[in-house]
Amino acid sequence: MAAVSSPARGRLFVVGTPIGNLEDITLRALRVLAQVAVIACEDTRRTRRLLARHGISTPLVAYHEHNERVQAPALVARLQAGEDVALVSDAGMPGISDPGYHLVRQAAEAGIPVVAVPGPSAVTAALSVAGLPTDRFYFLGFLPRSAAARRQALRAVADLPATLVLFEAPGRVARTLADVAAVLGPRRVAVVREATKVHEEVRRGRADELAARLAGERVRGEVTVVVEGRPRAQASEPTRAHAPDAKRPEAVEPEAAALLAQGLSRRDVARVLAASHGLSHRDAYALALRVRPLRRHARPPGAATGARR
Repeated sequence: MAAVSSPARGRLFVVGTPIGNLEDITLRALRVLAQVAVIACEDTRRTRRLLARHGISTPLVAYHEHNERVQAPALVARLQAGEDVALVSDAGMPGISDPGYHLVRQAAEAGIPVVAVPGPSAVTAALSVAGLPTDRFYFLGFLPRSAAARRQALRAVADLPATLVLFEAPGRVARTLADVAAVLGPRRVAVVREATKVHEEVRRGRADELAARLAGERVRGEVTVVVEGRPRAQASEPTRAHAPDAKRPEAVEPEAAALLAQGLSRRDVARVLAASHGLSHRDAYALALRVRPLRRHARPPGAATGARR
């Protein structure tokens, strides 16, 4: 009696989707999304809009951090039964700062072929326009919400000779940049907002400068921050070549006021000003003590006007 052959295993396709502009999707991704048996996605409404734009009607199943323990085994069972499954996120590549890797791991452990269908990524998009070295970079995802934990996370990567990339909520961007300046010093940064969308904007400058500018603005949209890594030849203390030119304390009063408005302590503001402007710690702390915090959403003197949102 002939043995009954088991059905061929399906494949799990990890598909990149647009991070903003719906035209940023590959022909291969569209073909895969149209041909698989089911698409696992974070938000079915958002994915359905993308599919409708391209005339695709493949069934959807919600897969996110709140149901992954149930859905991942169910999807693996479908793969083992011979069905092809596509995994997408709301934007960009699945598995990057989302729970997609859990399904990938379970599928791989079950012997299921996992196939990458590359597409847009907010990380690489921001790196490409930041104007900072890209031969080495370290992705931090979202930093902690609390200031103390955020600074601890930054201290952990302070000595990395690699460009840092992180995501941040728009309402916390200025505070995070102030923490970057306080912990890492006057490093160059790029703030990429609404990448690939109509109001895309890239701001470049020193962390302390951008923190002061953004302190008086209502930042909106999705934000990726790129931070200069530690110079590879730099010793434990900044050399004279890296030290900023000293400024008169009065010249940085608007920046001090903006940093205080973001919730930094006066001691931390003093550290930022000393590192960024070559002030003595004594002068910087005296300045931080006498300056009043900038009223939230008031524009600091000399700040650039933001793009229309």
